[in-house]
Amino acid sequence: MASHGIEIKNLYKIFGPRGRDYINAVQAGLSKAELNEKHGHVLGLKNINISMPAGGITVVMGLSGSGKSTLIRHINRLIEPTFGEVVYDGLDICAMSDNGLREFRRHKTAMVFQKFALLPHRTVIENTVYGLDIQKKPRSESTKRGRYWIERVGLSGFENHYPNQLSGGMQQRVGLARALTNDADILLMDEAYSALDPLIRVDMQTVLLDLQAELKKTVVFITHDLDEALRLGDKIAILRDGEVIQQGTGQEIVLAPADDYITAFVKEVNRGRVIKAGTVMRPLEGSMDGLRVGTTTTLESAAKEMCEQEQTRALVVDPSGVPIGVLDLQTIVSAMVTPAKTEIPKLAAE
Repeated sequence: MASHGIEIKNLYKIFGPRGRDYINAVQAGLSKAELNEKHGHVLGLKNINISMPAGGITVVMGLSGSGKSTLIRHINRLIEPTFGEVVYDGLDICAMSDNGLREFRRHKTAMVFQKFALLPHRTVIENTVYGLDIQKKPRSESTKRGRYWIERVGLSGFENHYPNQLSGGMQQRVGLARALTNDADILLMDEAYSALDPLIRVDMQTVLLDLQAELKKTVVFITHDLDEALRLGDKIAILRDGEVIQQGTGQEIVLAPADDYITAFVKEVNRGRVIKAGTVMRPLEGSMDGLRVGTTTTLESAAKEMCEQEQTRALVVDPSGVPIGVLDLQTIVSAMVTPAKTEIPKLAAE
């Protein structure tokens, strides 16, 4: 289990030959448009500060051009920062030597790409153990580990197939098996499921959540899809024009969007799948028997249980089973209704 989170501190990325020359100007308020028009440089990231919890899934989401893929590539330093820190296990990745960075990439991080990035001339098992080959592990050991993870992602029997013999969803399972075989603490997933059909995409989300419940990796997941972010993310950070607009749990973002831009994202969300019983329960007055639900039970699940058991309310209990509140169907209905409409901005890609 990963014991260290990732701390991103005051991170800036300005694309261009003299990016560092414009840090002070950007910090003083020079806009992305002005930087491009006047100086021919592009502002990729501006003052990013995110704590990514150890053993959890942090989802970074935003539209095309928001900076999310630029951000994830700073964590393994595929992109060099202009200014700032990315700290893991007390070390600033941005300040590592070439040798230190090489070791960090080989042993601490693994990446799953949108376009699968499988080697076409290598079989499923050979692709899966590729990272271990780079580490010069004995092939007998790496093959044993590779076969284990191939089975875990549901691809037993396909070890000797080549990528072009597999569907897109199967290829992405190979990519996930390759990352897990590496046994890295940090799993970086850049739009990993965006190229998949919707049903396969949901299936792969389930695979990730099931594995994560056991493995507790520190996962950074990039997406432009809010439903995916809400389903996967222990924490969500929403980017726009290279800046963090809001970060928090899915509940926090859905219940209290920071501005009209976030409101536009969340207005069509099924709130019942996001809001938890413990958030909207009423105080418990007196004693009560009957159906019990946990504080982290979603309103949708709680409502389903009530209907199945022909109940109109349920006790909300803490993790030790002690009743701490009460939830009724009227409260659920009220919480699931989106607040009064506001003027919704256009969500054109930047």
